[in-house]
Amino acid sequence: MEGSSAVMDFLRSLHHIDKDVTLAINSWNSPATDVMWQVFSDNKIWIVLYLAVAALIIVRLGWKRGLILIACCALCVAAIDQLTNVVKMSVQRLRPVHDAEMMARGLHVLEVPGMLYGFFSAHAANATSFVSCTMVGLSMDKKHNYTLLGVLLGIWAVLVSISRVFVGKHFLGDVLTGILVGVAFGVLCGYLCRLICRKIKVN
Repeated sequence: MEGSSAVMDFLRSLHHIDKDVTLAINSWNSPATDVMWQVFSDNKIWIVLYLAVAALIIVRLGWKRGLILIACCALCVAAIDQLTNVVKMSVQRLRPVHDAEMMARGLHVLEVPGMLYGFFSAHAANATSFVSCTMVGLSMDKKHNYTLLGVLLGIWAVLVSISRVFVGKHFLGDVLTGILVGVAFGVLCGYLCRLICRKIKVN
């Protein structure tokens, strides 16, 4: 029982730190940056980016390997969506916007509250999984260097992730967990794509 109590005390302390750090980050706002973070937080705006990356994948890998990679990216995002829903309902950690203490301490909110629970961030997990899976898959193309693309997509994924703190929808801990889960799933699905292409000898 003492061990369990110590763990709970540690988790509570961690949550308090997470609240303080989240509020500190969330307080760095201005009318100009508010618009920017709302743009990065809006998934619909980035459909053009997804289509552009899909087109690049087809051009560089050919339609067979390209479609396999795109399917693996889609599978990854779908799996993460389901996982985040299960974890959110199991952990039941309130979003900052639904946390009375956070609101009383001046949380800056830019979006409608939405779903009650927020651990962990699907935005962060989906963005980082998409980038990770794409880059692992594109590494099958030995003719081109994708370092710059990886850096740019990585920066985009980080901005999408951290935007969730600035709009008031997630704690920083939700976002960091989402990033870790996203990278893990993305790399796994990227290597799954490579394995499939190798097994069925797709060039």
